[in-house]
Amino acid sequence: MKIYTRTGDKGQTSLIGGRVDKDSLRVEAYGTMDELNSFVGKAMTELDATIFADMLEDLEAIQNELFDGGGDLANVMKERHYKLADEPIEVLEQRIDKLMEEAPELERFILPGGSPAAATLHIARTIARRAERQTVTLMKAEEDVSPVVQRYLNRLSDYLFVAARIANARVNVPDNEYVRSAKVFRTDKKKES
Repeated sequence: MKIYTRTGDKGQTSLIGGRVDKDSLRVEAYGTMDELNSFVGKAMTELDATIFADMLEDLEAIQNELFDGGGDLANVMKERHYKLADEPIEVLEQRIDKLMEEAPELERFILPGGSPAAATLHIARTIARRAERQTVTLMKAEEDVSPVVQRYLNRLSDYLFVAARIANARVNVPDNEYVRSAKVFRTDKKKES
């Protein structure tokens, strides 16, 4: 089997149910999800399995969900059956809440970085935000775009932010605060007083 087909040599690519230009909004959105998936995979190689078994399990599920969501965006058939459902969004919310119990208190904005895994997770977070913006643009331009993909990407970027903080915390690397940031987050202790 040859990996190259030459069918895209004139600037078009195949979707599920049709062909479009390679720079179409749909291709940009699912292509960015593929880029995001690659950085999630890179982050996984940087996480020690003995310390981050729970997050590695999360990230493996996320990789499959990103593939599902990308496939949903690539589907232009008249009758569409989407793979990505609301359940993974609910799971992400539960995992965010669980990881937040462990996260150090946060008062100021932080800069991306710290441990190699945290830095990669921050890159993934920003790519998730770009994929979400592109999906919103696609939703405005075309009908029958699954809104679940946009909601999933929104929640995923939150998860990746928290995961990056935990990737630092568990290896005792402090988050790098933005030096000119005012105190923008309130800790639970301050809310109680």
